Amino acid sequence: QGQLVESGGGWVQPGGHLRLVCEASVSGFRLYAMGWYRQTPGKEREVVATIFSTGMTNYGDSVKGRFTISRDNAANTIYLEMNSLKPDDTAIYYCNSVPPPISGGPWGQGTQVIVSQ
Repeated sequence: QGQLVESGGGWVQPGGHLRLVCEASVSGFRLYAMGWYRQTPGKEREVVATIFSTGMTNYGDSVKGRFTISRDNAANTIYLEMNSLKPDDTAIYYCNSVPPPISGGPWGQGTQVIVSQ
């Protein structure tokens, strides 16, 4: 089973910036399409950004133009650069394969992002 560890969240004012990091302990990481997901209370977890093994990326409409996903296969790591943050971006952010779960393992604990004055 794989292990996923997310970090980099925190509190930021609207318009601010955060960089999320996800480290994956899994064999064959480079072959997986990976994504950043987010979840708020009472709502289903949604994927907001995907990066394929080829390096191609895809974004949800709500984050397009503001978020950038990238990966470092040598480090088994993906990143999410979050710019022009809005209060609606407040959520717990998780990483996982697309579709999940990577290697049949559990979700990580996620990292909390709070955007408010």
